[in-house]
Amino acid sequence: MNLLYSFLLMAPAGAPAGAEGQPASAWPTILMFGAIILVMWLFMIRPQRKQQKELQNFRNALKKGDKVVTVGGIYGEIVEVTEKTCLIKVDGDVKLRVDKQGLVKDYSETNPQ
Repeated sequence: MNLLYSFLLMAPAGAPAGAEGQPASAWPTILMFGAIILVMWLFMIRPQRKQQKELQNFRNALKKGDKVVTVGGIYGEIVEVTEKTCLIKVDGDVKLRVDKQGLVKDYSETNPQ
């Protein structure tokens, strides 16, 4: 703390920021923040939105007979589809009503049985 304080006291109060006494420009800082925001949008936000859109399209296209997987890892076949829920047949006569938001994958084409 004392070292920081001594450096602050050594710096002249009215020292010019630029080489000719001009104040430092804020443009490099603004451009750097803009570049950081652009990189975050390209590598984080855009792919996440694309994935959410694909998942929403999958949930809207569900129909009877599709084989799906829930968030909890339960495999089943869709028996009935309503606006917000699906009735899935798990095994034998066991049926579960799940929210569409809980369905994450369709395994009809990938796992033929």
